[in-house]
Amino acid sequence: MLQTTAALIVFLFPLAFSPGPGNLFFAANAARFGFAATIPANAGYHLATWVVTAAIGLGFVTAMDQAPQLFAALKTAGSFYVLWLAWQLVRAGALEGVQQARAASFTDGAVLLVLNPKAYVIIALMFSQFLGPAEAPRLWPVLLITTIFTLNNLLAFSVWALAGGSIAKLFQTPEGARWLNLLFGAVLAAVATWMLLT
Repeated sequence: MLQTTAALIVFLFPLAFSPGPGNLFFAANAARFGFAATIPANAGYHLATWVVTAAIGLGFVTAMDQAPQLFAALKTAGSFYVLWLAWQLVRAGALEGVQQARAASFTDGAVLLVLNPKAYVIIALMFSQFLGPAEAPRLWPVLLITTIFTLNNLLAFSVWALAGGSIAKLFQTPEGARWLNLLFGAVLAAVATWMLLT
């Protein structure tokens, strides 16, 4: 089991730390509102990650295989949700508008995971590689894999949010804050487009 766990961590590390919708979302929010403001959304995202991953591992989410149109609908909804978050960031006020603008919430984080079809693909791939045969006991291996996956993502997203938070210090003027909003709003819009087209 120790070898399997080590192999799983090696498998997941590049997937979690490379740029993607989740970590770019948290980097953008931390750059705008500071690292501490990302904690509720991070908690929501990773609680949803744990629940969805465990459900997939235990075989409760097999509808994706039988209903490709459900996957397509999820992909479209997720893309438009990230686009909406990008728009919220772009139209946020300057530095003095931190109170007026809204940092991402616990619910935003959870919805971002639930509407991210890429996460479902990665989770299914992970279980296909690291879960034993179907007839073997599944509960504890699924819960272990789910927990490792969630903690690995939490670490990666926290690193991205810390990096984003350090960028925020470079933009302490209203003009700088406005450009920062535009920059990260554009990044999230590009991620939304990528999610929709791939």
